Amino acid sequence: MSGRPLGILLRSGGHEAAHYALVLATGAAAIGRPVLLFATNAGCALLLRDTPLRADPREALLDRRGVAGLDSLLAAAGDLGIRRMACEAGLRAEGIAPEALAPDVEVAGVVSFLSAVAEGQMLAL
Repeated sequence: MSGRPLGILLRSGGHEAAHYALVLATGAAAIGRPVLLFATNAGCALLLRDTPLRADPREALLDRRGVAGLDSLLAAAGDLGIRRMACEAGLRAEGIAPEALAPDVEVAGVVSFLSAVAEGQMLAL
């Protein structure tokens, strides 16, 4: 991959923010940018092995309208090599055990996120 890294900070646990974080992440990775999705606090729900966001009514609505849902976007994120990171402090704040995270999700702190993005671009949702 080439280009400036894109770091996406997901703070919200809502479906809409999580969905769009994945849309942005996969879109950037599809054009060759390295992407790091960093979830903290309620945003960590997206990175759970069994994310409750799959049961959100919006998933069915997106499917009916022909819009990629969370499962499709999470699979694409894996295929595109998007790094997924859960904030160690955010996990503790939400009472989430690291073992509950999906495979390949790293647990790290904000310094690791900032270092990985370096001079790249950051977006917060």
